[in-house]
Amino acid sequence: MNPLLDFSALPRFSQIKPEHVIPAVDQLLAENKTLVDALAASAEAPTWATFVQPMEDANERLSRAWGPVSHLNSVMNSAELRAAYNDCLPKITQHYAEMSQNLALFAKFKALKASAGYVLLNPAQKKIIDNELRSFRLGGAELPEDQKPRFLEIQEALARQSAKFEENLLDATNAFSLLITDATDLAGLPDDVIQAAQEAATRDGNSGWKFTLHAPSYMPIMQYADKRSLRERIYRAYVTRASEFGTPELDNTALIDQIVRLRREDAKMLGFNSYAEESLATKMAETPQQVKDFLSELGARAKPYAERDMQELRAFARDELNLTDLQSWDATYASEKLRVARYAFSDQEVKQYFPESKVLPGMFRVVETIYGLDIRPAHADVWHADVKFFDLRDRSGALIGQFYLDLYAREHKRGGAWMDDALTRRRKDGAIQTPVAYLTCNFSAPVGGKPALFTHDEVNTLFHEFGHGLHHLLTQIEDMGVSGINGVEWDAVELPSQFMENFCWEWDVLKHLTEHVDTKAPLPRALFDKMVAAKNFQSGLQTLRQIEFSLFDIRLHDDFDPASGKTALQLLQEVRAQVAVMLPPDYNRFPNNFSHIFAGGYAAGYYSYKWAEVLSADAYSLFEENGVLSADVGHRFWSEILGVGGSRPALESFVAFRGREPSMDALLRHNGMV
Repeated sequence: MNPLLDFSALPRFSQIKPEHVIPAVDQLLAENKTLVDALAASAEAPTWATFVQPMEDANERLSRAWGPVSHLNSVMNSAELRAAYNDCLPKITQHYAEMSQNLALFAKFKALKASAGYVLLNPAQKKIIDNELRSFRLGGAELPEDQKPRFLEIQEALARQSAKFEENLLDATNAFSLLITDATDLAGLPDDVIQAAQEAATRDGNSGWKFTLHAPSYMPIMQYADKRSLRERIYRAYVTRASEFGTPELDNTALIDQIVRLRREDAKMLGFNSYAEESLATKMAETPQQVKDFLSELGARAKPYAERDMQELRAFARDELNLTDLQSWDATYASEKLRVARYAFSDQEVKQYFPESKVLPGMFRVVETIYGLDIRPAHADVWHADVKFFDLRDRSGALIGQFYLDLYAREHKRGGAWMDDALTRRRKDGAIQTPVAYLTCNFSAPVGGKPALFTHDEVNTLFHEFGHGLHHLLTQIEDMGVSGINGVEWDAVELPSQFMENFCWEWDVLKHLTEHVDTKAPLPRALFDKMVAAKNFQSGLQTLRQIEFSLFDIRLHDDFDPASGKTALQLLQEVRAQVAVMLPPDYNRFPNNFSHIFAGGYAAGYYSYKWAEVLSADAYSLFEENGVLSADVGHRFWSEILGVGGSRPALESFVAFRGREPSMDALLRHNGMV
């Protein structure tokens, strides 16, 4: 049997082969089309049980087959799998686009909304129907018939181009490696980084040290390498990925132009002034101007701190490092030196206290304490030997959820960190389906027989992704369309993830997830106090960087017209002139690797990181007021925010938890900008 068509249990990753993909997808698409045609043609008045439920079941089967394929394409990419994925992607895009334009289905949903049975549905089911009606409108159902084929073409082209953007970036990242044979070039680099580079070279049959553009290799060079020309070489390779400076077929420049043009055309067809307006139709923010005002206010608050940070960094680099012309490839290095000088500790020193063997149980302890849960290792078929699997149970032993954990960077795995859903909680055949999540990071793997060691930033990332996972796993909703993260406004999705990061700065948390990799001593309180003192080191610069990306994104999708002859890069340079306090070199091609907005779903939504940070900081302040590991407040956070999924507007959920609307004050206080 085709393993992608077995829905009896979790995915059978070890048995899934590229040749299984096309037959499984084709079969399920044919079955779905038959069902949709039958439902659309039915003379029977639509009800939840006879109309919505069958479609939900069919779409879930398709997502349970396609989900593992999409996941494997991200974490175990191969030429064969990529070919099968790219063969199926247009078909799946077309299937959903055709459904969203199906006037008979649209009429059925409108009839169900107007029926006497609608008032008897639970709030989650009503929200699903309202969301579906909105999706039909955004999917082009109300377009004139002669415009629908073009709208469909646009959706297929956008799906294809976004996938190609991500592929180009992955291939360009993988295409670069640097073999160093002179040990003096390694001055300043940590021992574990040098050892990992040596092992990488050995695997290739070379002597020396191999460095790549993957984060565990790239970041330490930027932070620690004393050799300035090495930093510049690696920086240049990194910021010119997928641009005209590399292999022509991997250049994303033309794709950026095509994607922006098509999104603009899509929005105009639907009656919006811009793609940003269309994007915000499903978000908390109401207008592009509201987003710009939010970013401008936050930027105005942050800029004086950023200017102070930069003046201080330039003076330190000049006086202590003899860097009279501080450049982008020097900034991370000089920042690390300044932090060590000011706070007398380095990231590398702290890293020795965060072995994976302590960090994971320590993180689980936080969740177990505030939510009354137990997290235990479990068994599942996995895609790589490094992947772990866990059960999440309540204190009675009942299974609440399960999750995969894939922590280490490797070739053929896309960069970054993310959570995705494998199974969604729902009531099915009278029983509750257990939700299952994928949690993926790109940290350094163990070297030299020692456990993997994480920087404190990586611990933050792990907590962040686990927050997304808990949002998916702890839902109490039983209808799939608004269960977990489904149906949650995009600019509120980051609330539970950024909320979790706050615990990484609490002594009562950190003392339980630290142990020196050699001496086994816990993190000294004095070192923790230095970390807290340094917490907001250059927070002005970091905030402005996020505002720069967010303003570029919202302006690109709102008031930017590609037909004007201006390029996305020129727009970014305009934004930088407005907000940045340090300009990168002219060859920097950041848009070409900004996969968040061109391949990752954040188009006209990158601001949501800062928007949700306001929500998360304000939510966490209730824990600060009542005890950061308060089970009472934890239960309230679960029931009012995590548990309700997308069954009600996120602002309502926030107010139900906090007792008032959100305020920017907690974020500014957390970032030392008051």
